[in-house]
Amino acid sequence: MGRRENPVDRTVPEKAKLADFLRARRHHVQMTYKQMAARSTVVSAATFERAASGAVVPSWETVQEFILATAGEGDLHPELFMDRARQLWIKARRATRAPFYVRRAPDPTLLSSPADLVRALRHQHVWAGYPTPGEMERMSGPGILPRTTARRIIEGDVLPVDPQQAIAFLKACYVVRAVDLQPWLASAVRILRDVPSRSRSLDSWGRAHEQMVRQAQTESAAQAPPSPSEDKQAA
Repeated sequence: MGRRENPVDRTVPEKAKLADFLRARRHHVQMTYKQMAARSTVVSAATFERAASGAVVPSWETVQEFILATAGEGDLHPELFMDRARQLWIKARRATRAPFYVRRAPDPTLLSSPADLVRALRHQHVWAGYPTPGEMERMSGPGILPRTTARRIIEGDVLPVDPQQAIAFLKACYVVRAVDLQPWLASAVRILRDVPSRSRSLDSWGRAHEQMVRQAQTESAAQAPPSPSEDKQAA
């Protein structure tokens, strides 16, 4: 395993928890950072080691490469490790970037005005650990959420121009499940109904909401445990 590592920096507990998780992954597969770097085309051994130090919050790309480099053949559900890493990474970013007054994620069901929606989108961005406009643009795909638009939404200057842009913004702030996106779209439909300049596009918001409701139902059905009758039939 090479030379002994320095202890994890525990100054910020959330950063330390991420570092502990990453180190546990490396120890599980008994690899050196140099061996990990050989599996990655974009991250060096030194960057991997610093990511697991607790002294910094690494980029998500580095964390993602860390999990991929330490994926073992015996890991039955590698996506669970990636999900856990993302949760810890977001918490570490939030702990080091979010203002003290943002104590919880915004509740879109409580919004009643365009100003409320602007504020809630900004707070969701904070709660997600301040992804940069460039990061958000890359996560959304070409042309959907340009970094200049993302920056204006973050600064509270504008609302998303259409539901696709709103969904892209929220997903870039790690609101990704249909069941979580649906109340945001429902609030947008309710709020924009009273905004004359948005009347022409209201139908598209309504259709996007209906589609998200159906998607949430499909996701819920897929995740639901089998009923006793289904178990008997399978047996």
